[in-house]
Amino acid sequence: MHVVDITMFYAAEGGGVSTYLDAKACWLAGRRQLRHTVVSPNARAGAAAAVVGIPGFALPGLHGYRMPRSVAAAARVLRTLDPDLIEAGDAGPCAWAALRVARQLRVPAVAFCHSDLPQLVRKRFGALAAHAARRHLAQLYRRFDLVLAPSRMMAQQLVAMGVAGALHQPLGIDTGVFCPQRRDAALRAQLGLAADARLLLYAGRFTPEKKLALLAEAVGRLGRPYHLLLVGGGAVPPSGARITVIPFQREPRVLAGLLASCDLLVHPGDSETFGLIVLEAMACGLPVVGTSAGGVAELVDEATGILVAPNSAAALADGIAALYRRDRAALAAAARRKACACYDWNDIMPQLLQRYAGVLAARQRLELEAACGAG
Repeated sequence: MHVVDITMFYAAEGGGVSTYLDAKACWLAGRRQLRHTVVSPNARAGAAAAVVGIPGFALPGLHGYRMPRSVAAAARVLRTLDPDLIEAGDAGPCAWAALRVARQLRVPAVAFCHSDLPQLVRKRFGALAAHAARRHLAQLYRRFDLVLAPSRMMAQQLVAMGVAGALHQPLGIDTGVFCPQRRDAALRAQLGLAADARLLLYAGRFTPEKKLALLAEAVGRLGRPYHLLLVGGGAVPPSGARITVIPFQREPRVLAGLLASCDLLVHPGDSETFGLIVLEAMACGLPVVGTSAGGVAELVDEATGILVAPNSAAALADGIAALYRRDRAALAAAARRKACACYDWNDIMPQLLQRYAGVLAARQRLELEAACGAG
């Protein structure tokens, strides 16, 4: 079986979709009778997946991602791969190309909703634009054979939009790569920090919806001995005396080492549909400070961290300080246990393949019924 993913969100500087597709490629590579290809307008050096490019162009506001030049151009490339199942990882031209080719080849089309498009549009363009985004998603996703969402929140939103049957399918992590044993006691010295520095970490894209300005303000409120390590790329990150910036780390083991060597992960955004970095941190034994909005709220509980009100530097600062008053060793152990028990790729990928098997079987039944009817 040839599974083909098509998305504009497969990029050089990481992101949750890129992590998911690389993990899928590595996991499927060890399974016979399964072939996997990623189709994208973005070049990705060192990609784990077999990648086929499609013509694309850059647009302002896409944070470095490239848009396919046209639905037709994407469909032409996709059709040459002769897929048995197509998964679309965005709601733009790639999705429409997936539907076109799936209809032509009579194969299932799966949509994976990785971003809360209406909320992102609302924040930038207002309520009317958000309403148009919801209408677009409903019209698009109703055409797919299967629609998946990484959080229960997003699945429920899709159903409310009229996408009946949208299913919750969590993503996962490599708990062998992301583990507490990667801790490097020398990290503070390498960063020029005192041994007793309270080292906070954010890892991800530097974009407005991640609310990094709020995080920087929270660290300013806390003062010494707190220090913030920002790992990622994109827009210019906030700066300050108690902030250190490290570029995006493509090698997962390097990122795992940074995670395991800090005290807490702080994730101030409120529009995540999942939050893979949160699980990666938990697997490394880090408690998490997140917000009570978005998919992160489904990953963090009282035993593994704390959730605070969104859009408040004061709430972030209070949440960070509160975790340092708790038993961080117990929090770390609980975070690791939860990540390993619920989100290891070796458990998640079979779930995904079962979804694929179901939609393939449904398509075969329809073809058989059509053949019998014609006969």
